[in-house]
Amino acid sequence: MIRFLINQFIGKDPDPQDPIVRQKYGVLSGWVGICFNLLLFAGKLLVGILSNSIAILADAFNNLSDAGSSIITLIGFKIAGQKPDSDHPFGHGRLEYISGLLVSLIIIYMGIELVRTSFDRILHPQDLSFSPFLMVILLASIAIKFYMYIYNRSISRKIKSAAMMATAKDSLSDTISTFVVLICTLLAHYYGLHLDGLCGIVVGVFILYTGYQAAKETIDPLLGQAPDPEFVAQIEEIVMSSPVVIGIHDLIVHNYGPGRVMISVHAEVPADGDILVMHDAIDVIEHSLREKLHCHAVIHMDPICVDDPETISLKEEVTTYIKSLSEELSLHDFRLVKGPTHTNVIFDLLVPYDFTITDAELIKNITSYIQSKEGCYFAVIEIDKKYA
Repeated sequence: MIRFLINQFIGKDPDPQDPIVRQKYGVLSGWVGICFNLLLFAGKLLVGILSNSIAILADAFNNLSDAGSSIITLIGFKIAGQKPDSDHPFGHGRLEYISGLLVSLIIIYMGIELVRTSFDRILHPQDLSFSPFLMVILLASIAIKFYMYIYNRSISRKIKSAAMMATAKDSLSDTISTFVVLICTLLAHYYGLHLDGLCGIVVGVFILYTGYQAAKETIDPLLGQAPDPEFVAQIEEIVMSSPVVIGIHDLIVHNYGPGRVMISVHAEVPADGDILVMHDAIDVIEHSLREKLHCHAVIHMDPICVDDPETISLKEEVTTYIKSLSEELSLHDFRLVKGPTHTNVIFDLLVPYDFTITDAELIKNITSYIQSKEGCYFAVIEIDKKYA
């Protein structure tokens, strides 16, 4: 059904990373979620009242909260799809993450409430009523929720949406929750085991864990998480495909929401190259990044000496020494600036965030090595971190 709706309201084979297409996917998924969850709420509320089951009633109101979550997701995608304005020049894309976070908080709240009411049911157990209608509703709920999990997960992967993945995980937790409720209802009917309250606590804890996982996936991009390695690899491939680029470094990805990404990167070019030709090539790369990855790029050209024997030889020696300290270390922007009394050896040293040796100790060791070389060298080392 969801494939039919996608073809009708979005079209066949649209570009999933296009901001307008992403918004349509989010809105469609939101409306489908609202309809399904309201239907499930009505059915479970009825059988919960008839059977006197706290677990089924809790599951029913969980579906009602899911309908509210779908409304939040729908509104989030609508607002996130608004065009940039003077107050928000990079658009409103991060509202998609915020909507996902709100969904996660609702999941956590429902988990807490379910644990609380289930604990009360353990202290005050009650008999449950059983009917074939109850079984039909629970089985239908399991099937529908699992279907919602499948299509929400599929859409989240297609449009790379943390908010949609949070919704998918919520649907999966509901599937498992309802299945546990079903098992407990059968055990109560056939074996007289009153596990309604205990079942509710198990389901509540699972819902809490799901909410935590979903919240983490939406908070991370808001805090500024490292970019997807696949996205970084695509950037590197596009930039390095230009014949004027020797290497790249200092790649930074600024995420203002899905489909609203800005990147900055330093591209190493021959120092003796034609500046106009190289500038034109850089413009072509920026345009290619915008067309293929839907991101805005700013590329800084770093001139690299490629034909000076002293620079090449010393760079190889320093690189070998740095690698002897750790394979995790690397350098870039290596150049020599000669003066009347000494030669400055200038470069950036890329150090991992969790590296065991301090920056000061690294600089001291490498400086000592460079100054021990024949010639009057003075090290000028800038510590750099990897942002992508």
